[in-house]
Amino acid sequence: MMQVRRSAERGHARHGWLESRHTFSFADYHDQKHMGFRSLRVINEDWVQPGQGFPPHSHRDMEIVTCVLDGALEHKDSMGNTSVIRPGELQRMTAGRGVTHSEFNASSDAPVHLLQIWILPEKLQLQPGYEQRDFGSGALRELRLVGSRDGRQGSLTIHQDVSLLLGRLAPGTKLRHPLSPARHAWVQVARGALRLNGEALAEGDGAALSRQEALELEAIDAAHVLVFDLA
Repeated sequence: MMQVRRSAERGHARHGWLESRHTFSFADYHDQKHMGFRSLRVINEDWVQPGQGFPPHSHRDMEIVTCVLDGALEHKDSMGNTSVIRPGELQRMTAGRGVTHSEFNASSDAPVHLLQIWILPEKLQLQPGYEQRDFGSGALRELRLVGSRDGRQGSLTIHQDVSLLLGRLAPGTKLRHPLSPARHAWVQVARGALRLNGEALAEGDGAALSRQEALELEAIDAAHVLVFDLA
């Protein structure tokens, strides 16, 4: 079974300095049919204007993954971390018992375009934590593991039974990702276009899959895709 979530169907918010598209219910956007998928709770696609951003705010009991597509995002948090996230880099923050952070466009003249992802943790009240890693920005011939429960293969550690895979695929690239009967998947197209199990997906589209033997991906154009292999 596959259910497609088209880009234009997502929630939309515009705040002057921020434009955001919400795959699942978030803030003032509420859709009872789209509250998340398995442990995946939020996928927000944000465009933040130069010099603008999110002032200090708090989170609890959430695994937060940030992926910058264009530009640079400055991060500061109550754990003492200060960083700039750029394309090719991913950041994981465990909010756990509580953490405060801010996120601002690090540029004074160019917008920053990013995906922010929230995953429900397997346990509450975890110790807050932080990781940031550069996975490169070039084309990939296979899906690369960038997040996992045990941090294997140099991936970020996500405190949930999830494998997060990244693909940056040249046109015509074909990939197969086996999916066990007990697993589910969410595929999010960050850029470009591809076919997923024969279904055409465009930029911003996502799809939930269950009871599938495998994910068959074929890049129509150059495609940047995130695959969540979920319990």
